[in-house]
Amino acid sequence: MRQRPLPGTSGIVRTMSLLGDPVLHSACAEVTEFGPALDRLIEDMFATMYAAQGVGLAANQIGVGQRVFVYDCPDDEDVRHVGHIVNPRLVSAEGDEFAGPEGCLSLPGLEASTVRFDEAVVEGVTSDGAPVRVAGTGFFARCLQHECDHLAGAVYAERVTGLRARKLRRQIRKTDWGRAGIHALEE
Repeated sequence: MRQRPLPGTSGIVRTMSLLGDPVLHSACAEVTEFGPALDRLIEDMFATMYAAQGVGLAANQIGVGQRVFVYDCPDDEDVRHVGHIVNPRLVSAEGDEFAGPEGCLSLPGLEASTVRFDEAVVEGVTSDGAPVRVAGTGFFARCLQHECDHLAGAVYAERVTGLRARKLRRQIRKTDWGRAGIHALEE
């Protein structure tokens, strides 16, 4: 039996959009055209995610305002989940809420304790239009919620509150990229 190549092996690593880039702070458009261009976008997203050593990546993180995300993320039982979802909808986020470390490729080098649900279900379609339903627990549930937030025009830093939020904003201001981007969080 012939094995499929890992996603991203023929992709091009694209430039990452950073906090403050308008594409990260606007809701993404539904994908309406399926075909080679979408397949190429997904392949490039995997390549970019792997190059940045991430576990998930939304299209707007590489400047494309379309509702697509990719993931290669373990759950809390170390089961690896790899795939993509086009036009995803977070249909369920439930279970216990817990605060855990969360980072983002668009806020490189930073992390803050962020409250998320420990179960999530996302529905959408694959790049060929086939329906897909993905359920995750623990860390993978966090990833699914994080990527859906991106496609709605939000970054995890907007969910951080209180002392943790003030600390994160101070850290953002200290970065070269963050001085310009911090205004997006303060509006």
